[in-house]
Amino acid sequence: MAAARGAPPLPVGAKMAGGAELLPELVLEALKLLLPPPPPGETSPEPAPRPDALLANAAALEERLGGRPGWAALRWRREAELRRFPALRPDAADPPWAAASELLALLLCLKRPPGPAGPSLAQAAALRRALSAAAGLGLAPLLPPGVGPPGALGPAAPGPRGPRLRAAAAALAELAALPHTGPPLLARHLGVLLAGLALLGHGPAAHTQGVSEAERAQCREALRDILDRVYQPLAVQELLILQGRPKQSPPPSPGEETKPALVRAPAWLRRLCGQLLSERLLRPNGVQAVVRGVMEGTGGGAGAEAAAVDWRKCDAVAKVLASCPQQCLSLEDYYGLVCPQILDLLHIQDKLTARQFQRVATTTLLTMAKEHPQLAEKHLLQPLLAPLLRCREAAELAVEDLPAGTILVTEAELGSCVEDVLKVYVVGNDSSSLLLGSLQSVLGVVFSLYSFAKQNVSYLRSPCQEILLWFLEKSEREVSLAVLEGFVGLNSSVHTLHPQCQFRAGSEGGAVIAVKETISDEDEALYQKVSLEQCHVETLVELLSHCQKSGLAGDFFIHCLKALTRVAAEDEADLNSTVVPGGSFLELEQYHTRQRKKLLVLQLVATLCENISDTIFTDVAQVEEFVAATLQRACVSPARGPGAAAEAQTLAMAMGLVAAMLGGAVQLQSSDFAVLKRLVPLLEELSHTYPEPLTQELATDLRIAICTHGACSATTLGAAADVVLGKKPGTGAQGPAGAPDTAPCPEAGQAPPRHSHINPSAPGERSEEQSACHKPDATGPAPAPCADSPAPDKLQELLLSAYDPQPPSRAAALRCLANLITQRDPEALRLQEKLLQVFLENMQHEDAFVYLSAIQGVALLSSEYPEQILPVLLARYRCPAQGTEDAAAAITRMKLGEVLMRVTRALGDMVFKHRESLIQAFLLGARDPDSALRASSLSNLGELCQHLGFQLGSIIQEVASCLTAIAKTDPKAEVRRAAVHVVVLLLRGLSEKATEVLRDVLRDLYRLLKHVVAAEPDGATVLHAQLALEELDAVMRRVLFPQQVLEKKIVVLP
Repeated sequence: MAAARGAPPLPVGAKMAGGAELLPELVLEALKLLLPPPPPGETSPEPAPRPDALLANAAALEERLGGRPGWAALRWRREAELRRFPALRPDAADPPWAAASELLALLLCLKRPPGPAGPSLAQAAALRRALSAAAGLGLAPLLPPGVGPPGALGPAAPGPRGPRLRAAAAALAELAALPHTGPPLLARHLGVLLAGLALLGHGPAAHTQGVSEAERAQCREALRDILDRVYQPLAVQELLILQGRPKQSPPPSPGEETKPALVRAPAWLRRLCGQLLSERLLRPNGVQAVVRGVMEGTGGGAGAEAAAVDWRKCDAVAKVLASCPQQCLSLEDYYGLVCPQILDLLHIQDKLTARQFQRVATTTLLTMAKEHPQLAEKHLLQPLLAPLLRCREAAELAVEDLPAGTILVTEAELGSCVEDVLKVYVVGNDSSSLLLGSLQSVLGVVFSLYSFAKQNVSYLRSPCQEILLWFLEKSEREVSLAVLEGFVGLNSSVHTLHPQCQFRAGSEGGAVIAVKETISDEDEALYQKVSLEQCHVETLVELLSHCQKSGLAGDFFIHCLKALTRVAAEDEADLNSTVVPGGSFLELEQYHTRQRKKLLVLQLVATLCENISDTIFTDVAQVEEFVAATLQRACVSPARGPGAAAEAQTLAMAMGLVAAMLGGAVQLQSSDFAVLKRLVPLLEELSHTYPEPLTQELATDLRIAICTHGACSATTLGAAADVVLGKKPGTGAQGPAGAPDTAPCPEAGQAPPRHSHINPSAPGERSEEQSACHKPDATGPAPAPCADSPAPDKLQELLLSAYDPQPPSRAAALRCLANLITQRDPEALRLQEKLLQVFLENMQHEDAFVYLSAIQGVALLSSEYPEQILPVLLARYRCPAQGTEDAAAAITRMKLGEVLMRVTRALGDMVFKHRESLIQAFLLGARDPDSALRASSLSNLGELCQHLGFQLGSIIQEVASCLTAIAKTDPKAEVRRAAVHVVVLLLRGLSEKATEVLRDVLRDLYRLLKHVVAAEPDGATVLHAQLALEELDAVMRRVLFPQQVLEKKIVVLP
């Protein structure tokens, strides 16, 4: 230290008086003699010695220094150090100071470490204890309240403090500079040393009486020298502790330990610590040092998780980083210094601290963007997006000077950029105009990368998708629609990848951006361009499939339809005026550009219609816009030419959609009618200009129905709605989603539906229409209305409708037939065999609505006639129909199993009569080659056992053998899981009766469960087995150790 330069120490190895050399081991031995041994059972690593014990040992040390040979060198060295620091002379009136001065004088004599390999463990422990005692007794008591770390302040020392404070601080600062005493001293007592030097160099004069201005300057220099040498996060921590908590300290956050209240530091110390912290921040890597200093110390594990959740601490650090210190003369200089370090925080690899650092970096960036958007964009956002900005379409690249294949953006750089964008934009989730605008500048490159990643195996697919979806969600709807158009080249709202650049697959699962090779073949270049456009269109449609709930997909589809209307209008104009062959090149280029956009619109609409779900529209307003776009296109360009049929069909579908909504398919409110009234002008124009008379009539009827809020509804609307809903005209709308409960049913008192095109008073015409509808080439008959007791022709019509090609009509007919069985209609029950055949054939239908209706019908029929129907079902379950594929047969048998279980539940106690046949059928299914059928059969077996009350009789042996064999040998985990689950149901259902009912097989089941727990690889199966063992253990405990009931018995003797 500078204070020691006035009396420099002797060089290492110098000869003392008497010719003896001072050995470091001798100093350590003197320290051991001076320090009392730690009390037994003491767990503190450096227990603080008592001053009276130190003084007693100091007397013994004085005797040894004066009388023993070989100790003279130490005595002369100690005297030399005391001459350098006169204030270190022991004072008998102050025992703590006397003890501390003895320790400091001996420590100053230790100029080099003992031995070539450093001190031993015992010597290192003695050295740490000596340093702790010197700092705790020599420097801490001299600090005033509020100066120094909490817990380090000792009792106030009497007498003048200035010279002693300066001597103790100078001695400890000199020890901190030595390689063998500096690390243990700075690791444990840095706060005390910094407090002492700060008080001497910057404190008020009342605390530094007797200290010259030159010595105070030396203390200020020593303070900065120590702060520059130590581990910077540790320096930040100590400075924050010295600065103290704010006056209004917030309550501790969840997961944070409750700390003792700190004495508020004086104003001069708070200002000094703030200045020194700002200097730490402005140093190289100062941002990371400040963040680590604040966030470290959690200890990892659960503590690190708690600190990651502590958003208040992260946000406080971010607020500090976003504020320019007073020492920095220019705000732009400060941003230029710390912004690269803030971006580096996003790349921390340590898992325990990565979340904290990323949150701090993201919050700091967002705060800077709000406070100083221009500087944040220059120093944060542009460097963050630099790899993407470098290769976008608007970038100025001298690619002609670069050979083909030159890497412009490496794989690591591109992957890091995409991940950083995800962390800052998506995870930060701040939809300010600055962030959205900066992201939009590179969004085309991100979309191109997403399209490339979907065609290849790359980990960049998911982050690119999240970035794109976040922008589309947070932006204004008009901006989102324009960006979606820009992705496929319909406008220039986004900048795509540079035409001379291309993506290539990276070696680590990422991608690189390289210079594209020049293609001389024009056909090959055109093919690649068209393929790329097609890929972008398909990627856009796939991206829109994730935006259906927000309504963006529907809005974009309507936007494309409006663009299609403009295309139709331009086509009409082109029919009247052709391009002049002698026109200028500019006109030709503009014409070709328009044609290209037309083709893109047509391709986009076709792909959307092919891939987007029918749930694309989320409200009535979107449906209205869709219909309005279709009507407007019909008004601009009536159906003529080769595409007239398709245009007419589209128009009929749109108008039928409105008719279905007015007919009750959607519950319309008054506000919905206000939206639909926007269609009235278009419908009126269509009713006058469209060449087809039926369309004109339908447009007029729709206009009247909308204006009257559905009060006046013509018959043409019902027919148009039936076409859209896929039903025979006249059956009426089924409801919003074609629900089964809205289908026609033969309940009492229900009026038959109105047939708009059938005259009830003309039976001859009616029969002719019915025969025409039942032809195979018809569009498909719908079920006829059912009455309370249907006539044979009505029942025959239902049977024919059960084979309708349209699934809604077929399912409705099956439901009507099932309702007839429920009502025990005599005509239907007379044809039970025919009904059974109809239901069984419809069970093989692929539509869930159809085969579930058929299952319900078979179950109802079987519950009415179990003696006749159950044998047929069991025979079909055991032996599938010939000529069917294995997969189809297995699916049909599983459906039959569902029927059998419904019949079992309906029969109740009567199922005991069919117990053996049902169990044998399910056991036979458990040995089927199809794993799904085996699992289904075992599940049915378990449910059947529950309905039987687990009274299986003699067949229990066969059931146990089957379950044991399957659980041990079946190759499919779900089948083994189902077998063990049946055992669990048996044990749980029987409870105490298990020892009686399962008496002969209980041991085998126990061994099976133990085998499953020990050898089964499937976790769910092991869990089932453990539950079964626990159930068996509880049962056996209740049997072996029954609950003792204390009761009194009174016996009356005769």
